[in-house]
Amino acid sequence: MLRTRVMPCLLLKGRGLVKTINFKNERYVGDPINAVRIFNQKEVDELILFDINCTSHNSPINFPLLKQITSECFMPLCYGGGVKTLADFKKLFAMGIEKISVSSLLFDDPEIVKQAVAIYGSQSIVATLDINQSWFRNKYKVYTHSAKRKKQHTPVSAAIYACELGVGEIVINTIHRDGTWQGFDLELIKQIAACVNVPVVAAGGAGSLDDIKDAVVNGHASAVALGSMAVFQAKDMGVLIKFPKISELTKILP
Repeated sequence: MLRTRVMPCLLLKGRGLVKTINFKNERYVGDPINAVRIFNQKEVDELILFDINCTSHNSPINFPLLKQITSECFMPLCYGGGVKTLADFKKLFAMGIEKISVSSLLFDDPEIVKQAVAIYGSQSIVATLDINQSWFRNKYKVYTHSAKRKKQHTPVSAAIYACELGVGEIVINTIHRDGTWQGFDLELIKQIAACVNVPVVAAGGAGSLDDIKDAVVNGHASAVALGSMAVFQAKDMGVLIKFPKISELTKILP
């Protein structure tokens, strides 16, 4: 049985890293190159990097910066943000990025996603679903463009749709739990994991090692992505970086 992956999830804005709460209130947390070097030392399983400016502000992919990051990164890297064409896929994979995450592209140009899967394989294409919960109706909605555009899909139908396009993994990024340290939305993760046959990555809300274990044992996630836990030493401190050692995590995970 494969060991559960635990991955830092970093948000790139411009040339710096930020952390958000509910996809808002951005706070600068450091330099991406330094962060990558530290995570190399931590021997993390994989690194996820989302450029939050690219799609929401229609900014071009910062290929020169990504080349610097990949040259320092000794672990598998998943990148998402502003990927629109097969040329983008080709350039990103050529510089050493192992996986490319797509979000708005799933809905804006699904044929490009299908073609990328056909060329590079489903294991290299990840669907990231940004999901928010309505507290008034207790319903979930799927968003793109940094939570600015609402889609008609439910989370489950969006996950099934992404699988039909051929993606090999789905990141469930919960807007309502982002940066809150309140734990993952286990019910949502469980619902989606039960309806797809690809690995599901839980993202948004982790605040403790127990939260990580719950996502896997009770939420049936295949992997876990950590934001605040990866970049903050405590809730009120913005000092990089206190990430659990892999030896700590393997003691609690299946």
